[in-house]
Amino acid sequence: MQPFSHLRNFINKDRVFDFLVPEKSINIDTSHNVLLYVEGLTVSFDGFKALNDLNLYINDGELRCLIGANGAGKTTLMDVITGKTRPNSGTAYFGQTHNLLTKTEAEIANLGIGRKFQKPTVFENHTVFENLELALRMNKAILTSIFYRMNSEHLDRIAEILDLVNLKQHARQMAGALSHGQKQWLEIAMLLVSEPRLLLVDEPVAGMTPQETEHTAELLTSLAGEHTVVVVEHDMAFVRSIAKKVTVLHQGSVLAEGNMDDIQNNPNVIEVYLGESH
Repeated sequence: MQPFSHLRNFINKDRVFDFLVPEKSINIDTSHNVLLYVEGLTVSFDGFKALNDLNLYINDGELRCLIGANGAGKTTLMDVITGKTRPNSGTAYFGQTHNLLTKTEAEIANLGIGRKFQKPTVFENHTVFENLELALRMNKAILTSIFYRMNSEHLDRIAEILDLVNLKQHARQMAGALSHGQKQWLEIAMLLVSEPRLLLVDEPVAGMTPQETEHTAELLTSLAGEHTVVVVEHDMAFVRSIAKKVTVLHQGSVLAEGNMDDIQNNPNVIEVYLGESH
């Protein structure tokens, strides 16, 4: 099979970074050390405020955990950041100059914002290697893809990522045959080969074994610095193992921020989320 000839099977797939990410990175101004600015964000659905005047600032290179009960606004916030949902009011900037609210989902992906959904969405009928090949950051125009030949830089990048996510020995295995946890790692790997500046990771350890959870904690911790990582998770033990700063959402607004000890001892958080038994 010709390299990338399998692209034709995915033209209608909803994976914008697979086809539209440019080969070169876009300059992001983080001169104030803040990568993501969210201010006054409000999203209403039939009168229900999924986000309510929400303010959030994510520093460049940090690992931030977002927690909150179901309906707190976590998914809606990610939807706004990635262009899936348009807010009623407020602003969202990537760096100093890129207004996310004026951009399409593809344009936002091109800026370097990658998202891993709660349910892994990998190409199950192709190998692990081919999944990463599809996700490479490069010119994905149709003609370019048809005549593309893998170069040593891309091969090295894929090998490096496969080793990082503990899937090197599964490179030629069909993605559909992976365990649930391995599919989670593969989707994270697909984001990484597309070289995102910001990774939005939704419930990465749901359904994982203790060993898989431990490796995922090590993986996400290792990514901070080179990447900015925002993790949404309900597993408090996992959050405690990776988080230096936690943001608690409640009814579409920020209820509290701080380290895990501060959050667990915050009376407002105890009342509305963690419960007195915690």
